Amino acid sequence: MIRQEAMRLFREQGWEQTTVEQIAEAAEVSPSTFFRYFPTKEDVVLLDEYDGLIVEAFRARPAELTPLQAMRKTLSEVFANLTPREREEENERLRLSREVPELRAARLDELIRTMRLVAAIVGERVGRNADDPAVLAFAGAFIGVAMSTMLVGHNPITKTYEQFDDALALLEAGLPL
Repeated sequence: MIRQEAMRLFREQGWEQTTVEQIAEAAEVSPSTFFRYFPTKEDVVLLDEYDGLIVEAFRARPAELTPLQAMRKTLSEVFANLTPREREEENERLRLSREVPELRAARLDELIRTMRLVAAIVGERVGRNADDPAVLAFAGAFIGVAMSTMLVGHNPITKTYEQFDDALALLEAGLPL
């Protein structure tokens, strides 16, 4: 409810004009309750529930798949199962991340966190430490592909995910140009 009201206010008033107090009031919670769910206003847009789903689905992939194949299949599955409402929310979150400078900067920090998560699960899969240079290079390449499709383009989320998968396929093929 907090996120729904925040997104509605961002659409109606704009990012900068919307305060945490307004969001809390619209969601009928106190500002302190808002901060229990979202440490910052930016986190309303940046935080999602997908990391756990992705980690679980990735770990369930057959061992014979390469990490990149397993990740592509995982992302395809998770994003194919989004409801129409979740897709619309993702569209709005993506739009804000592209257009609001504070969110774009915060998104980069979030991508670093995601890179560490990818390194951890890939390292686990291949029997290496998350800080192994090869594992970090893989995770960095994966995040680079995410940045090139999610933050640079202007497409809706469905098209963005298609481009993300296409770009991962290029990475899997050795980046032929």
